[in-house]
Amino acid sequence: MPWPLAAAVLGTTSIGIGLLWDISWHASIGRDTFWTPAHLAIYLGALLCGASAAWLALTTTVSGTAGQRAVAVRFWGFRAPLGAWFAIWGSIAMLTSAPFDDWWHNAYGLDVKIISPPHVLLAAGIFANQLGAMLQAVAAQNRAAALGSAAAAHALGRIYAYAAGLLLVLVSTLLLEYSGTNAQHGALFYEISCAAYPLVLVAAARGARLRWPATTVAGIYLAVRLGMTWVLPLFPATPLLAPIYNPIHHMWPLLFPPLLIVPAAAIDLLLRRAGPRAALSSPQEAEPPAAPPATAAAPAPADRARRALRSLALSLALGAAFFALFLAVQWIFSEFMLTPRARNWFFAADRWTYRARPGEWRHQFWLVGGPFGARAAAWSLLLATASARLGLAWGAWMSRVCR
Repeated sequence: MPWPLAAAVLGTTSIGIGLLWDISWHASIGRDTFWTPAHLAIYLGALLCGASAAWLALTTTVSGTAGQRAVAVRFWGFRAPLGAWFAIWGSIAMLTSAPFDDWWHNAYGLDVKIISPPHVLLAAGIFANQLGAMLQAVAAQNRAAALGSAAAAHALGRIYAYAAGLLLVLVSTLLLEYSGTNAQHGALFYEISCAAYPLVLVAAARGARLRWPATTVAGIYLAVRLGMTWVLPLFPATPLLAPIYNPIHHMWPLLFPPLLIVPAAAIDLLLRRAGPRAALSSPQEAEPPAAPPATAAAPAPADRARRALRSLALSLALGAAFFALFLAVQWIFSEFMLTPRARNWFFAADRWTYRARPGEWRHQFWLVGGPFGARAAAWSLLLATASARLGLAWGAWMSRVCR
């Protein structure tokens, strides 16, 4: 693995862990200072991603070989892989958000929501860095495959899957306040989940040269989230910011993550059955004919229409599989999570922040977005299908990236 890619993966790992740690810090201690260990992990990751990408741009521009320049993208006179440019922009955005976030808290106090103006800028930078790491990995994978090095392509495919798993962690973190166990019988949880998760899983499955790519990505996401859920409560914590309604003594373990690994396995099976080119809709990606046709070829518009119809059918199958399996798994699992059997270190159920006022509401479902009925099911299926279609297009593009 090239060391700039290793630095990008290490930096995005630090960002993801620091982000989850920071949320737990806010929920367990409150904002006592800007220089918390969680913040340092986030911005250290940004520096690592940005510095390695900047070094790659400088060396490729000044002393790069002809081969390195051939797989670089030119911008403002400099040359670097496309993923490096994403990382440079993302690092600048993240470091710019730091003083903005500090001023925001000094002016307005504690965040009541995850999404605030400085956090939006920070989130944009984090996602850009993660996409940069994914692009560097998938480009290296595709170049290795083009050179016939199957072993190298497989190894780089695993690195790409790891980066995609971290992207899934970031997406799930962004949706954290809508994903509580108590909200998992309401309409909003399933609509948001169906709009967001198939996009990442399908795109990763189309881009990675692995046997079970979506399942691997979901497994990495699950491992990172569960690791933080189990490790964080091992450390003591005391709330320092009033009002304190629920005195706690250890770090908040976040929420048990949604079980995306079940629909991810179905996505892998469907894509494998559909074939490697079933979702591609551009004419140049069509399989070449075995022999020159004896008669005139079919009109191009008709050929494009067939491809579009085939892509739509596959998107509908992927969206329906994700929706049906995700609904079945999370509906039953959320009922279990409200029982006393889930109140242990493994499932970390019934753990609340210091700002929560304990009451019977903790063991009840909240119908956020209204009850889950036929209307919510139809919307969820539609959103899952649209998300899967975007994932197919994104993944097909990622499978061709070589710069």
